[in-house]
Amino acid sequence: MPQYTLQVNGQSRQVDADADTPLLWVLRDELHLVGTKYGCGIAQCGACTIHVDGSPMRSCSFPVSRVGDKKITTIEGLSADASHPLQQAWREHDVPQCGYCQAGQIMTAAALLADTPRPSDEDIASAMHGNICRCGSYPKIKQAIKAAAKK
Repeated sequence: MPQYTLQVNGQSRQVDADADTPLLWVLRDELHLVGTKYGCGIAQCGACTIHVDGSPMRSCSFPVSRVGDKKITTIEGLSADASHPLQQAWREHDVPQCGYCQAGQIMTAAALLADTPRPSDEDIASAMHGNICRCGSYPKIKQAIKAAAKK
C-alpha cells in the first residue's frame, strides 16, 4: 500500500492508503479529522468540502493520490478555537439546525470570502450553489456570510 505525506491543517501527516481512496476517508479514518462529513459520495451535496491550496474541493471524490504537495485545510484547521469570523457569525445567527452540512457550508463560504471579501447576494448564491442543507437554513447561512464579511 502506498504511503503519502499530506500537509493537513499546517502539519505534515503520513498515511498509508490505496491510491484511489477518497481524501474524505483518509481524513476521517486515518487522521481522525471527523468534522468533514460524508453526504452523497458523488460530490453533489457539499458536506465533504475542504480546501486544497485554498480552493474548495469535494473530498469524497478527490483521490489521495492527486493531493501531492498541496495544502489541505479542514474545518478543524480553519481556526484552532472556532474564532474564525464565519464560525462566530454562524453562532451569532444561529445557523445550524441539525448541523450535518455546516462544516462544508462554512468551508465553501470561507473560500468565497478569501476570494471576494465583500460578496454580493449573487456572489453568495453562486458560491454556495450545490451545498445542500436539508434543514433549509439558507437564509441564515446568507446572513452569517454577510456578517462575517463585515468583520
